[in-house]
Amino acid sequence: MVLVRLVPMASSSIRPALSTPSSFSLFSPSRRISFSHLPSPSVSQSNSFGLKASRVLRQYGNSTRIMASGDLSHSVAAASPENVLEWVKQDKRRMLHVVYRVGDLDRTIKFYTECLGMKLLRKRDIPEEKYTNAFLGYGPEDSHFVIELTYNYGVDKYDIGTGFGHFGIAVDDVAKAVELIRAKGGKITREPGPVKGGRSVIAFIEDPDGYKFELIERGPTPEPLCQVMLRVGDLNRSIEFYEKAFGMELLRTRDNPEYKYTIAMLGYGPEDKSTVLELTYNYGVTEYDKGNAYAQIAIGTDDVYKTAEAIKLAGGKITREPGPLPGINTKITACLDPDGWKSVFVDNVDFLKELE
Repeated sequence: MVLVRLVPMASSSIRPALSTPSSFSLFSPSRRISFSHLPSPSVSQSNSFGLKASRVLRQYGNSTRIMASGDLSHSVAAASPENVLEWVKQDKRRMLHVVYRVGDLDRTIKFYTECLGMKLLRKRDIPEEKYTNAFLGYGPEDSHFVIELTYNYGVDKYDIGTGFGHFGIAVDDVAKAVELIRAKGGKITREPGPVKGGRSVIAFIEDPDGYKFELIERGPTPEPLCQVMLRVGDLNRSIEFYEKAFGMELLRTRDNPEYKYTIAMLGYGPEDKSTVLELTYNYGVTEYDKGNAYAQIAIGTDDVYKTAEAIKLAGGKITREPGPLPGINTKITACLDPDGWKSVFVDNVDFLKELE
């Protein structure tokens, strides 16, 4: 969908992928939009949101037209802050995909398909912009959370930083999955066993670029790619932001004073059936180095205009004002949370049109 370049430092683009992969024996089975990255310039927020919503410049190739407010399905111009924040709770949202950079695309695809049981859904090369994208996951993009990998020509290594934590994958049998990964030459960083202070059986592995994956033993689930863990400097602040601006539900929290950290699970559905965001607060740590490897999460919404307004009201920073992408119909908006983690919201209807 979006033809924007994903380079070593920051932002994104939106594009398409097809295919309905079959389930994998070890891994319980779990769009066509891709967000590549350019450095995100600071976006001026001096224009009122009402004006943004009432007149939007839409571009179709070389032709343009102005949309009147009546063209918008949900004009925000007259909406009160209370109405906007209440609307967020009713919005049809789903986590679509996560974007990050790798140094050798073929090597990573091989590892994810052979060791993690994912399917390659789509691969796209943009030679004029010198980057390639690949989408992988456990099911089609219109119903599953997937991974978007970006390879920038000539860049073979990235800094993951200290802020990114791990991805979570639900498997039927952690020990069996670990043995397969070990046999394929994968790196095991935590052998299978109960989580500290709990009974869930887990293991940790690393992919060829150093991204960590937590294998979680769980019964059959429609969404095996089940977690994205990020570290934050103020857990209560982050919970409030994701509840208010993103409309996520706080599913549970767990404090572990022995190891001096607290986690919060948030999402749009229960942990055993959908992908969730796991936020981790380490006692006394308020800032992290985000590196230049991890990029963002994409989330579907019924209205990018109201979404942007809610984000502003909740204290988030809009890095791309809501509206159609140049040359195509797809509407998006991009933002940063209080810790600087980036997310992109994509119009649900436009997203499905992209899949067609």
